[in-house]
Amino acid sequence: MTTLLHIDSSLFPESASASRSVAAVFRAAWEEQHPEGTVIHRDLAVAPVPHITADAHTAGFLAPSDHTPEQAAAFADRAVLIEELERADAIVIGAPMYNYTIPSTLKAWLDNVVLFGRTAGDTPSAKGTPVVVVASRGGSYEPGTPKEGFEYVRNYLKAVLADTLGLELHFVVPELTMAPHNPAMAELVPLYESSRERSLKEAVTIAKQLAGQAGA
Repeated sequence: MTTLLHIDSSLFPESASASRSVAAVFRAAWEEQHPEGTVIHRDLAVAPVPHITADAHTAGFLAPSDHTPEQAAAFADRAVLIEELERADAIVIGAPMYNYTIPSTLKAWLDNVVLFGRTAGDTPSAKGTPVVVVASRGGSYEPGTPKEGFEYVRNYLKAVLADTLGLELHFVVPELTMAPHNPAMAELVPLYESSRERSLKEAVTIAKQLAGQAGA
């Protein structure tokens, strides 16, 4: 039986969130291929995970028998998140750009699941697991655009998800999501609509491809 780990971090509901709506389409396509599978859904806006503490951090480098009561309690919550990552056959993450980077709630989740000697290091425990990141943004930060140098979402997530955790990383990027709401961007609405349609199709295509691999 397959397991999909679905992480949302947008502040907004699906009806008003590009990252949520595209991630939901990915999930639906995955579930069509694996109707008996399991989906672990963490909505970090509704139920944020704890920011990592000194006790949770230091406990990761000690044997459980050496934990103080405070370290044991802090690491227990962290271990649940790590085990969900390790259990997953695939992961989909909604990662909207807020002030040029990811939401702080998503950063907190990453800080909890990155553990050198287990999920990170020479032999990452989830190495090779496919992860699809829906990196939505209000404008465009593609090469050649005026704000190209402000793109800190994909660069950062590549460093953490691919280079550190060893995951097989795919990006789906709905752009210009502010165009329908900002009169100054009105002329960009057709590009926004094209980007949204392309992202929805990419999400379905990648979901079916990865679901097929998981079921092989």
